[in-house]
Amino acid sequence: MAEFFRKKKKVCQMCAGKDVDYKDVNVITKYINEKGKIMPRRMTGACSRHQRHIANQIKRARFMALIPEVK
Repeated sequence: MAEFFRKKKKVCQMCAGKDVDYKDVNVITKYINEKGKIMPRRMTGACSRHQRHIANQIKRARFMALIPEVK
């Protein structure tokens, strides 16, 4: 018989208490892919409010040249 597994729902890390700041490059790189693009919400597990916050922090880090621009 086929066993069914429920996929564990991702919990928003920011709702859990971890903050994303544009100066913390190690945390920001978890939310961008190898091409430098912002990863979608379904991959990061962030809620919509915090996904917008993450996107703004990534854009600030790009402007300050802490992470590379997208080509």
